[in-house]
Amino acid sequence: MKNIFKTIMVLILPLLLITSCREDADRNWTTAEASFKLHDTTLGAAVLYPTMQNNPYILTWDKLAAATSYSVVVSSTEDFKNKAVLGTPTTNVLKTTIGELNTAMLQAGISPYSPSKVYVRVESGSAVSNAISFTVTPYPVDVPVITKPTAGQAIVLDAANPLATAATVTWTDYSYGVNVNYNVEIAPKGSTTFSSAGTTVNTKELAWTNFNLNDAVLKLGLPVGVSSEVDVRVTATTASAGGTITKVSQIVTFKVTPYQPAYVNFYLVGGGTAVGWNAGESQLLKNTNEISEIYTYLEQNGEFRFLGQQDWGPINYSLNASGINDSYKYFNTWSTNLEPSGNENMKFTGNSGMYKITIDQNSRDITVTPSALPTLPTNLYLVGSLNGWDANNALPMQQVNDGVYEYTIAIPDGAQFKFIGQQAWGDLEWANIHTGGNSGFLGPKGDNDNIQFDGGGALYKITANIKLGTYKLTPQ
Repeated sequence: MKNIFKTIMVLILPLLLITSCREDADRNWTTAEASFKLHDTTLGAAVLYPTMQNNPYILTWDKLAAATSYSVVVSSTEDFKNKAVLGTPTTNVLKTTIGELNTAMLQAGISPYSPSKVYVRVESGSAVSNAISFTVTPYPVDVPVITKPTAGQAIVLDAANPLATAATVTWTDYSYGVNVNYNVEIAPKGSTTFSSAGTTVNTKELAWTNFNLNDAVLKLGLPVGVSSEVDVRVTATTASAGGTITKVSQIVTFKVTPYQPAYVNFYLVGGGTAVGWNAGESQLLKNTNEISEIYTYLEQNGEFRFLGQQDWGPINYSLNASGINDSYKYFNTWSTNLEPSGNENMKFTGNSGMYKITIDQNSRDITVTPSALPTLPTNLYLVGSLNGWDANNALPMQQVNDGVYEYTIAIPDGAQFKFIGQQAWGDLEWANIHTGGNSGFLGPKGDNDNIQFDGGGALYKITANIKLGTYKLTPQ
């Protein structure tokens, strides 16, 4: 008998071990272990109705030491992979309504009119409570319900893959029987000023590429490289014989980290500029990383905008203001001497003269400030190593157009020079913007240094265009 018993035990123990291993394998190890207790609160109804929306629903849990806030979340799965936030109390009690619970369930992807198991738990930092569950049938609400992104979802945008999908906004809504236009709008958390981030017709989802979402959040003025909270909502608009009906979803708040896009070129064009409305001659600004700038002439009450190329398309830049074409909106802030004009341009309201235009591509700010030399010179002279730096005998340049002067001369290696407005050292002076070099851009006295050029002794025509704020050296 002893031998038979031993044989049975030898057979049973492996079976027990196998069963135990199978149970361990079947267990959902992605479900976090509870750190504190959520008290079970039943709904008291298996089917919810709109008439219940104001009925109270209260949850309580054991207070967690050192916790200053809690997040009560709802999910359709026990692992809470997809969840919606029901409330964020600062105490260990949540007082909400059946209507809020119903909406949270819809946001978590639980279908209306269908009995489903719902899981609820409380989170605080890395600590989580136990989950309570119940089977319930939610009811549909009369506005779109955003199901993605979920509350608190973090999206980090990828500069290396601008055309890849970063996130997809999805929502539920009624079948209206007529075409419905959806407008997905975003705003900084808590703001009442929303901007469109895409539209669809009848389709209840909108894919955001990294570029699209990045551009949209930068237009909100959000900082680059920082995770910021963004509110999203969906507006449904239908038109029929009965009139136009607009329904707005509840707001879902998610997080997004935008990136600094590659620095772009800006070309100035417009009736208020020295180049007029000639896209092929539009004026390139000097770029140094995020800063684009130029000293140039602007006409009072003249209109202008910026192009992304010396052509009308495909890229245009204007003020991010009401009434401007959405695709043109770029500048989040601007100086008081600029204002939107029509649906494409901005208007300069200062006095006519020379100004410095500065664009910060990080903040998308544009400022227009008076130049230290606001008027064009009557005469222009060349002075430098080419004439022994003798200002009294500076070389007179020939005027060929308004604010445009030329002089042809042999230029050796190591040459340095400036332009002056009188045959003497004085206030009228222009040279390479900021520092010494050969950038092709002019700065007035106080913001320039010598033009430096290696000419090898060859003949060059030097052209100074004070009105455009540029110069060039052309071999002859």
